[in-house]
Amino acid sequence: MNILILNGSPKGKYSITLQTSLYLEIKRPKHSFRVIHAGQRIRALEKDFSEVEEAVKWADLLIFSYPVYTFIAPSQLHRFIRLLKESGVELAGKYATQITTSKHFYDVTAHRYIQDNCQDMGMKFIRGLSADMDDLTMPKGQKEALAFFDHVCWQVKRGICEPQPAPQSPAVHAAVTVPGGRNAAGKTAETSAGASTVPGDGGSGSGQKPGDVVIVTDCAESDAQLAAMIARFQAVLPLASRVVNLREYPFKGGCLGCFHCAASGKCVYTDGFDEYLRGHIQTAQAIVYAFSIQDHSMGPVFKMYDDRQFCNGHRTVTMGMPMGYLISGNYSEEFNLQMIVEGRAQVGGNYLAGVAADEADTDTAIDHLAANLAYALRRRYAEPQNFYGVGGMKIFRDLIYLMQGMMKADHRFYKAHGQYDFPQKKKGTVLKMYLVGVLVSSPKLMKKMGNQMNEGMLLPYKKVLDEAARQTGRQAADDGAPGKALRAGRV
Repeated sequence: MNILILNGSPKGKYSITLQTSLYLEIKRPKHSFRVIHAGQRIRALEKDFSEVEEAVKWADLLIFSYPVYTFIAPSQLHRFIRLLKESGVELAGKYATQITTSKHFYDVTAHRYIQDNCQDMGMKFIRGLSADMDDLTMPKGQKEALAFFDHVCWQVKRGICEPQPAPQSPAVHAAVTVPGGRNAAGKTAETSAGASTVPGDGGSGSGQKPGDVVIVTDCAESDAQLAAMIARFQAVLPLASRVVNLREYPFKGGCLGCFHCAASGKCVYTDGFDEYLRGHIQTAQAIVYAFSIQDHSMGPVFKMYDDRQFCNGHRTVTMGMPMGYLISGNYSEEFNLQMIVEGRAQVGGNYLAGVAADEADTDTAIDHLAANLAYALRRRYAEPQNFYGVGGMKIFRDLIYLMQGMMKADHRFYKAHGQYDFPQKKKGTVLKMYLVGVLVSSPKLMKKMGNQMNEGMLLPYKKVLDEAARQTGRQAADDGAPGKALRAGRV
């Protein structure tokens, strides 16, 4: 079988992920392998894509190989997929899969991104291999890699692949009305958010509005719908806002994964983005991201912005800052993107004030986002983390603790914010659970105790409720008081 490895890592031949494919080539010599360093050579491929077109025609199986960067694939691979779709090369019917390396931080969303795009192009997709960065150095990881590859070959031989999803419904975008009577089809320069009104670091013209909300976007001059959404949001937001258009920033390239910033926080690029990020974006009171969906994600320009934020390491430097989204496209049908949006807020310790999409009553959605964001800032409202946030931060907690000698700034941050909450250190709780374990293991003791165990478990909560009632002056002597009856379990 002819196998084309599409190496999405910006490190090229130095990619850790690529080593798994090289291992497979050595261990399974009856197959022919070919590698294209798509991530490292993305600028050259933008000028001449013929090498890829020829290799794709030769291949029976395409393997997307890449490290997971910020919930998805690196921005360079985002750009490559766009080029692949635009090239017109025939991909329908070809088999595709993927190999990634990471610490399993949102590898599921990265994998789904590749799957969705492969199936867009009519490819027969086979589930990929998500490996830890160190797996190939150990016998278990080597065995898993070979088992994965053999299974892929078995599936190709028998024509087995993931079911092709039903086509998405055509996008129906609601026209956005900018206060004053204008909408996406008839805006004037004073209220639209086109090239001249969505500047690199522009203001909203709000004048006397208090506060500072930054809107980060990649809005193109031709994207009238997204421009109108931004304009309406700025108009109805009761706070001062400014726009940062990523298309106008002189990026020199996407994150290289070089770890040059690990100790100093200084990016190897000399385009000044690390300082701009800290001085012009992260200084705001809240951040609103605005983009149009491209290839099931936020697109390569926005992804470059995401990846380049690695100059902050794994530190939640905007923790406590509310955020929101203005999204043009079929957002309700993009479950994977929805997970990324929520997960990004959860891991960062940000309150997600809302996502305003242009699928239904866009004006109302934007108005609600603006009101909710203002409320969160006024009341300093925050939400506790759910699984997306807790699970993600536990991965980083363990990673940074092991890599503290290298990731020094991250280590200091995690110590200062109490993120090293290892359960092994809670010896009192561990001992208590041993005692409870002895108790529940004895049917006689459990029978003798009756309901005392449940009552004992509720004692700390009863104290909280009693204290709350005392503080609000609603502790009632009358046994029929609704609050007391509820606490007693009779309502």
